[in-house]
Formats: sequence, C-alpha cells, structure tokens
Amino acid sequence: MAHSRSCSTSFFGELRTREISGFKVRQRPYLGDLSIDAGDFIIEHENNPSPPLALSFCKTSGKSHILAVSDEEGFVSCYDTRKRLSCHSSCWDKTAEAKISEWVAHENAIFDICWIKDDSQLLTASGDQTIKIWNAERRKCIGLLTGHTGSVKSVSSHSSNPELFVSGSRDGSFAIWDLRCKLGSHGVSRLSATSVVKEAHSSSHGRRTRRGQADSKSVTSVLYLKDDISIASAGAADSVVKFWDTRNLKSFISQACPDIKSFSKKEKTRHGISSLSQDTNGVLLAASCMDNRIYLYDVLHLSKGPKKIFNGSKITSFYVKSAVSPDGSHILSGSGDGNAYIWRVDKPESAPISLTGHEKEVTAVAWCSTEVGKLATSSDDYMVHVWNIKKESCISTRSPYSLRKRVTATPSKICRKLNLEVSNGFADASCALKKTMVNSSSPSRTKFEECSTPESLKKRKLGLFPAEGIDMQKTPDSVAVAAFDSPSSVLNPPSSLKRRTIRDYFLRSHESIKNHPCD
Repeated sequence: MAHSRSCSTSFFGELRTREISGFKVRQRPYLGDLSIDAGDFIIEHENNPSPPLALSFCKTSGKSHILAVSDEEGFVSCYDTRKRLSCHSSCWDKTAEAKISEWVAHENAIFDICWIKDDSQLLTASGDQTIKIWNAERRKCIGLLTGHTGSVKSVSSHSSNPELFVSGSRDGSFAIWDLRCKLGSHGVSRLSATSVVKEAHSSSHGRRTRRGQADSKSVTSVLYLKDDISIASAGAADSVVKFWDTRNLKSFISQACPDIKSFSKKEKTRHGISSLSQDTNGVLLAASCMDNRIYLYDVLHLSKGPKKIFNGSKITSFYVKSAVSPDGSHILSGSGDGNAYIWRVDKPESAPISLTGHEKEVTAVAWCSTEVGKLATSSDDYMVHVWNIKKESCISTRSPYSLRKRVTATPSKICRKLNLEVSNGFADASCALKKTMVNSSSPSRTKFEECSTPESLKKRKLGLFPAEGIDMQKTPDSVAVAAFDSPSSVLNPPSSLKRRTIRDYFLRSHESIKNHPCD
C-alpha cells in the first residue's frame, strides 16, 4: 500500500493516472445566468446617499471577497461580498450587515482606487489633486503624494513590484511613483513623482469642463502593462492609446487607434477614451471609447489596429468604464441606459448579455480575480450590485487564449472496461496455448509459424513468444515459462504461472550467461 501511494504522488504516477483516466477540466460558469448574489449595497453616509465612482476587489485569494468602493463625497467603504441575507431584507439592512469599514479619505471625490502590497494598503486618487496611501485595516493615511495640478483620474500598480505605480491627471500629465522615495520618516510620508510626462494627450483647442466631460488635454486612464516596462495611456482629446517605455519617456514608442475610415460619413464620431483594462496574461487591452464602442487590441500586434469591436453599450460620459475578465474571455461594461453588458471575446458580433437592475447610468465595473463569474457594478442610483453565477448552470467552455495539447480524454469507466478486456484477452490466449499443447498428438517439433496470427507476430517481436525452431516438446507449464521468459512476462505473467518479480528475470539471464559463455 505504501508503494502504491508513493507511485501515485510521484510525477510518473500522476502522468500515468492522467493518461489512463484523463484529467478534470475546470468548468466555467455560463454568464447568461447571472443573478444579484444578495449583494446590493446603497452608498450613503449619515442617511445622505452618494454616487459611487470606483470599485476594486482585493487581488489575493484569501481577501478576494472584499470590495472597496469610493464615492463622490470622498469616502472609502469596504464590503464583505460573501454576506448573504434574505431577499426580503432591505438594502439598508444588507449594507449595514456587509460593511466592514468606512472612512473619509479625501475632502473631494475619489475617482479611482487600487489595492497594493497584498491588499494591505489602498491607493486613492482624488479631485483634490493628491494621491493617498492608506493602511486599510487601521484606516490610517501613511503616505501623501503631491505634484499633479489637476484632478487625479486614474491609478495603476506595477504587476510585480508593489512599490511602483502610475497615475494620470486632468492636467494632461501622467506620473510614475516609487514608494521607496520617501521625503519624511515620521508620521505621514510625503512623496514626489520620479518621472512626469506632460501634455501626453493634448489637442489644439480647449473644451469647457462639466460633469461627464473632461478637458481636451486630460489623461483619463493609465495602465501599467504586464511586461512591467510599458505604460499605456489614453485621454479625452482623441481615441488613441499611447504606449510608453519607462526607461525612456521622451516620446511614446507606439500607438493604437481605430480605423476612422471604416466609419460612415454620416456617422458623427466622438473622441475620447474613458478607461483601459487588461487581462491577467497581458495579451488583450480593451479601450472604452466615447463613440459607444469598445476596442480590443492585441498587445503584440498593435499596428494592425483593433482586433475586435464590441457594440451595444452607451458610453455617454467618461464615468462609464469597462473591464476585461481576468481570463480574457469576456468584457464587462457600464452604460448610460441603466444596464451593464457582457460580451464574449470570441463572439463580438453576438448580442451582449444585459444585466438589468440599476435605474440610472452604470459607471464603474469590476471583476473578482479569484472567483470565476463574480463581478460588481455601480450606478448613479447610489447602488452597487454584486453579481454571481447560478451554481446549477455551468457549461464547460474555454478561454480563447488558453491552449491545451489534449482536447479529449477517455472517461474513467471506459478505461476500466478496456483494461479488463485486455487482461481477459491475455488470460484467454494463455489458456488456448496450453490447450493446443496438450491436445497435440504429433511428436514432431512444432514451429511457431504454423499457428501464428498477426497479433502473435507482434508479440514475438517484443519477446513474448519463443523464436522459430525452439523445441516445443515440453509440458505446457515449461513451454509457457520459456515463452514468457522476458521482462514483459514479469509485468504481464500468464494466469497459470506463479507471480514473479523483475529480480527473477535477471537471475535467469545471469545463469544462462554462465552456462553458455561466449567463445
């Protein structure tokens, strides 16, 4: 028993088990059966509701159920999305039960939030032109980042270095920050940007600022790409995504934009990008554009333009965001018509799945990185909805960018049946061989070809039967011993023989060498 356990846990044991019995494919939920998972929270403070502006799930598996929400009043609220109350409970009761913590982070609106350092700290980007670092558990500010001269619209952390992140501002610049470059050692640390790129997305003419619109030079979204070197930025002036090399920020190294020529002349084209997002592998990059389209780019082939285009949502303001799912299989977007929409990446021409439940413009959206099928949407109706897949509705689908060499696997029941048939076949062959030897009345020497079959010829090549000319005038047992005197006989002995080991074969080979030494 100990030997069998060690084999099953070894590399070759697991390989053999997988080849014989197949392997389990993780089922992906069908996103057509989304439902509000008893998670509809109203964002309010002292009975005064406030529109939520940004959402962010924790990234580590142990905390992925925690959802951080920022709003227009400068509050940060954290909720436990695992709390499941009765559907008859009011939104106020659900909010109070699920709320973990809440604090005033800024005296102005918080446009973006980002978890860093294993979800122990939280970055907040505010309209007061500052970024703050918070100890999320203690709700204490431990860092203040100044330097922007406009509202900070977007923040994005480095994928592997928790000390680095990038921010984009309405002043037309984006800045790179290194949390190790602290100016103060006691209390709240004050930091300045290590690199600043001004006028990253500017236009020749200005535009009046109001809610739902940004200055023409505004950087609306920034993204630290998964290669840990490049930064993507987008602005309100045009629909161009620019890519920058952090080792040389004098000029952008590449850009991606939709093909304007493909639009009809009657169609009024609106410029500006409200958000950028990327999948976990860093292959796809989605840009939510003000022309009511979401453009999906392949990071490795930017010069070819958008790989796919998704239509259906109404991106009526720069507050409406979109996000690619962590596995790169779906795109989630808010909309000005009060719904959220989900598209399958491999079927952009299909109608999107509509998530109804909000009453006003759906703005920020977020995917849970560790729980497949879990997502959150926020709206100007002061509500945040947490959606989840119904467990009973699952289909086995696969991400368009996840490749497997083996497509099918034999079910375990069929494998057991095949193994049983093979073992019975060996036993029947052994019995037939014995019966032939016993009933043979001819005293002459019998040659193997006289009763050979294609299957027996294959086995003879493998050493399972004696070669031509070997004396068969022996007892059935001795014939069987001679016929199966090989390493394969140890692994698959006939039913009439006593169980042998691999050691017996090598001892027999050694004796034959001693009895017949080479000349």
